[in-house]
Amino acid sequence: MKTIGVLFMAYGGPDSLDDIPDFLADIRHGRPTSQAILDEITENYRKIGGKSPLLEITQRQAALTEARLNAGAPPDVHYKGYLGMRHWTPWIADTVQQMIDDGVEYAVALVLAPHYSAMSIAKYFEKLDAALAEQEHPFSYTAITSYYDHPLFIEALARRVEAGLAKMPADTLVIFSAHSLPVRIMEEGDPYDTQLRETARLVAERVGLQPEQWTFSYQSAGRTPEPWLGPQIENYVVELAEKGYKNLLSVPVGFVADHVEILFDIDLKAKQAADGAGVRLDRVPSLNDDPLFVAALTDLVREHTRMPQ
Repeated sequence: MKTIGVLFMAYGGPDSLDDIPDFLADIRHGRPTSQAILDEITENYRKIGGKSPLLEITQRQAALTEARLNAGAPPDVHYKGYLGMRHWTPWIADTVQQMIDDGVEYAVALVLAPHYSAMSIAKYFEKLDAALAEQEHPFSYTAITSYYDHPLFIEALARRVEAGLAKMPADTLVIFSAHSLPVRIMEEGDPYDTQLRETARLVAERVGLQPEQWTFSYQSAGRTPEPWLGPQIENYVVELAEKGYKNLLSVPVGFVADHVEILFDIDLKAKQAADGAGVRLDRVPSLNDDPLFVAALTDLVREHTRMPQ
């Protein structure tokens, strides 16, 4: 029996309000966080339940994908799923150690974020490579670095949009969104923005939206002095209200699970801005453990499985 490790990597999130200082310290590479920002972020997490739901959702995504892989695997192949986080437990390095302890010699690795950027996806694989470099007998792996146009991913999003629009008036404008990154990535030729807009275009095309029925924005920009990609959704909904739009449907295509960026930045912050501007803002549910999304992950892992001879 050949065991193929499947390493699912995700951002990570605090398990309690007490974890937030250490969580931010890891994100900021040890640079201090001001008390004002720490208090603000702690309050944001308090408003979404006092913790990040990301770990539990990601565990379900990994378990369901593992089960589906094994249901269709050859009799001499067994897939075993593992979860490693970039900024919180279970850390990628600890998961790599567990995989080696389990005897994994080959793995397929992917990030639970569909769009590649050197500032995001590449950082996960740098952590994976650093962890493997510490091992005497590292496993080999095949990397899945993006899947922004996978047909099942697009279909899963399209069905979310269709269901959302069915509850909204006919004049609803769809706003696709994703996590912002510094503007300088555009000058560096990073594909992030292009891949995101292609996902939005493919979903809109699948749903049958006309160009005037959808738009794109960024969200959740970082707190650094340099400019970040925009417009930010909480500002954009106000601009759209001023242009006469009354009904908006948020579709965060850059995220595949509920996160503080979804539950606070859109459901509370952007919603509050929309309410203040007199416009309705609804959001489609995150993909989370949607069977179509799990099918997309399964298909990706199968396509990229390259067992060494």
